[in-house]
Amino acid sequence: MKMLLCGCWRRCVAMSFRLLFLLPAGLPVRSQGESQSDNKQMDNVTVRQGETVFLSCLQGEFVTRTAWLNRSSILYAGEDKWSVDPRVSLVVLNQDEFAIKIEDVDLTDEGQYICAVQTRSRPRTTSVHVIVQVPPKIVNLSKDLVVNEGSNVTLMCLANGKPEPVIMWRMLSPSDNSLSSDTEVLDIPFITRQRAGTYECTAANDIAVDVQTVELTVNYPPSVSEGRDVGLTLGQRGVLLCEADAVPMADIEWYRDDRRIFNGLDGIEIEDAGANSKLTFFNVSETDYGNYTCIAINKLGSANTSIVLFEIIEPTSSTLLQVQDGNSGTSTVFTPTCLLFIILLQLLLKF
Repeated sequence: MKMLLCGCWRRCVAMSFRLLFLLPAGLPVRSQGESQSDNKQMDNVTVRQGETVFLSCLQGEFVTRTAWLNRSSILYAGEDKWSVDPRVSLVVLNQDEFAIKIEDVDLTDEGQYICAVQTRSRPRTTSVHVIVQVPPKIVNLSKDLVVNEGSNVTLMCLANGKPEPVIMWRMLSPSDNSLSSDTEVLDIPFITRQRAGTYECTAANDIAVDVQTVELTVNYPPSVSEGRDVGLTLGQRGVLLCEADAVPMADIEWYRDDRRIFNGLDGIEIEDAGANSKLTFFNVSETDYGNYTCIAINKLGSANTSIVLFEIIEPTSSTLLQVQDGNSGTSTVFTPTCLLFIILLQLLLKF
């Protein structure tokens, strides 16, 4: 039934088109050698999606009927609008020109258009092909990803457009020209922490460029910098520093031997700032000297380093001897051990 209706509709359209150009009675009969019609092909018209296109053909003298057609549909027959599309309108209809306007052009408007003119002598058609260009649009892009170090990663970018857009991937931040692809897919096998960052997909054709980005986060277990031993005198203020690198950010714990240290206890302050942790002594006592351990922990693992807080003994008058140099007027300070060594050396030289 549908095929029957479709066939009837096409025949009705064709019949309507023929009726538009029925020759009026009394026209002279053309000789057998005379051309029955003139058919012309205009250059293609290229228009971008969303823009307005004007279609025009010359009429000349003695025109009796005119029509603009799009494939099997009649848009205008003279001044009568047959199209129900509000975007189509008549612009000019006079002896010299027959022009229509199509606004907000879409892909469905692409195709062949025919301007048909009936003169007193013969029918004449002029055809033009409208090409609709579509700017690229990325329609399917990988979401922001969080993966563990060592995983295989695939980024996908799909785009539409006409002409078909060219797609390119690149690592945007930090910039890495070695990590790129000129296809819809970017494969990153055994990803490392150095390849975490922002990735950019670019879809481009002759009309425009569409750009979107993907954030790629790489998780990895903590690592800590080697601890530096610190020497302090009694009563002095001092700091032990622990530096950790991890994603997600590590939690840092401090231990004295096997005992965990908490902030604010025993005159010790612990201050965390991002990947760094500081353990501060405001008034070092004898019991503070010893071995300290910093442990960095996240869901992928842990790492630690040890720092020794040792005592520095300041010299006093009871542990020093001072010798005056009579020639220069300067004085030199010697410890008893050093002075004893000098005396023994002098005795050996006498023998």
